[in-house]
Amino acid sequence: MAKPWFITGCIFAMLAVAAGAFGAHALGPRLTSAQLATYETAARYQMYHALALFVVAWAVTQWPAAPLLTWSGRFFVAGILIFCSTLYTIALGGPRWLGAITPLGGLCFLLGWATAAVAVFRAQSQR
Repeated sequence: MAKPWFITGCIFAMLAVAAGAFGAHALGPRLTSAQLATYETAARYQMYHALALFVVAWAVTQWPAAPLLTWSGRFFVAGILIFCSTLYTIALGGPRWLGAITPLGGLCFLLGWATAAVAVFRAQSQR
């Protein structure tokens, strides 16, 4: 089960690097400073949570009987898709009402970290 999380983390990390480079080189002169800051926040959180997927991949190898780790990975993916994509869209001039959806992605990030902690806590206490 570690392999899919590792690969997904690699894909999201690669896309975060590409988005960051695109933002810095192609969008920098075209966006306002507020739009650029929003775009950079999306790329930064995408990278943080791509790395979190590597943590999930590693944790699955340590505690393979911890089903909440799968949920943790799912929450991180959902968070990237919701939080980051809405911020990218807003930064590029998309509808501002998407800002009302963005916190749901943040909630997914929080749930991802919480479920990872609970999964490992439970796995440790079973040893």
